[in-house]
Formats: sequence, C-alpha cells, structure tokens
Amino acid sequence: MNLTYTKMMLFLLAALMVQLFLPATAEAEQKQVFGDYEVHYIILPTMTLNADIAAKYGLPRGRNRSLVNISVLNLVGNPISAQVSGRSENLLGQSQVLNFSEVKEGDAIYYLALLRHANEEFHRVAIDVSLPNGTIAELRFQQQMFWEE
Repeated sequence: MNLTYTKMMLFLLAALMVQLFLPATAEAEQKQVFGDYEVHYIILPTMTLNADIAAKYGLPRGRNRSLVNISVLNLVGNPISAQVSGRSENLLGQSQVLNFSEVKEGDAIYYLALLRHANEEFHRVAIDVSLPNGTIAELRFQQQMFWEE
C-alpha cells in the first residue's frame, strides 16, 4: 500500500467519522469506476471542517455551504490529475456552477468546490471528470443537504 493511498484512506476515514458523529448531515464517500480509473466523491458540510484547515485552503465555512470533494485514482491507487467541472440544481430548478480548485497535498490530489444550499434542500449534482485517456466520467447523483445547528 503506497503512502498516497494511505493518506487518501485516512482522509476518507475522517470523513466517515464525521458522518458517524453528525448523522444525516453528510453522505459517506462514494466512488464510481470508469475503465482504469476510480472517481471518488463526497459532500461534507463546511462547518465540519477544522477552522484552520478551512482557512489554509480558502474555504469559507457556513451552515448553508457544503464542500464537494472529488479525487481520481488509477486502479493501483495512485492519484491522477484531471479536469473537473460540475453543476448543481435544486428541485426548484435553481442551478449553480461548481467551481473546482485543484489541491495538491503531498502525493494526494483533490478537487474542491463549494455548494450553497438551504436546509433540507435536495440537489441534483452533475460532475464531469476529463480522464487522462480522453474519456469523460459523468457522475450524476442527488443528495439532501442539511444546515449544521
């Protein structure tokens, strides 16, 4: 098991621990496999982020904001650079562009975007990841968002 994979798993374990202590506020990390690549994704309330970590990455915290985190790995578990874009739409049809920023931490590579939402609001999320082999990985899912009290 390489160091990058270990860091990724530690991050995902921390995200899962947040979910255990804050029920119904965040979905567990998920992934989809596209050929030789895995695209991992998770949405977390920004209030669950440590204030120092949020400041380090320029992520404003707020009860009406969540963090969309995308990572791409090859099947051996090595992080891969990719182009990531996305949109989110609530059930009223109000949409917002998800502006992803690439974050490199050691060998790990993450793509982060902020998502604004109302309490208990459902969002349809569409994320496109341009993979190194020229294909587009299309993630489509719906998630209910909650404000942190």
